[in-house]
Amino acid sequence: MFVVASPEQAEALLDAGKLRCPGCSGALRPHGYGRSRRVRSLGHTPVTVRPRRARCFTCAITHVLLPAGLVLRRADTAEVIGTALAAKARGDGHRTIAARLDRPVSTVRRWLRRARGAHADWLREQGVQHAYRSDPDILNHDLSWPTPLGDALNLLAGAALICQQRWDSRLPVWTLIGMFTRGRLLPPPLRI
Repeated sequence: MFVVASPEQAEALLDAGKLRCPGCSGALRPHGYGRSRRVRSLGHTPVTVRPRRARCFTCAITHVLLPAGLVLRRADTAEVIGTALAAKARGDGHRTIAARLDRPVSTVRRWLRRARGAHADWLREQGVQHAYRSDPDILNHDLSWPTPLGDALNLLAGAALICQQRWDSRLPVWTLIGMFTRGRLLPPPLRI
């Protein structure tokens, strides 16, 4: 799985031969599409996505090019899940968040449970790395939150906002955070 800013960017990079296989550094070539799926966004209109697939010319391994606005193996966009995580970091409960986002309580509870402990620490680590790359001065400000999740989201959002300004990017903040976390705003669900 490969995270790209947008499907248009993925097509342009594939056509130019600029995407490289993470395993062997061979050139990736277009190789069809994944299956179409509907992903829920904020509001009531679901988004239909059909991720691009690419195959390495050298090792023949196939990769899925996941748009950064999506979360790996989730039926909701990064914006929806990120909004829920940010609400939790502010102190809201799972029932309140579920009602606000119009999602099942069990789904929101599952998201919040998956984003704590080791994964919250991993998110914070990604936030520190990307904040440092964007502007090391971010790390000099004492803006820590009382929870590891809040601290992680604060760092990721700060890095995303600086990247928006520096690159003059029109990509939404949650899409940039999706790029920083490589589609893993939440860890992949356990397979049963």
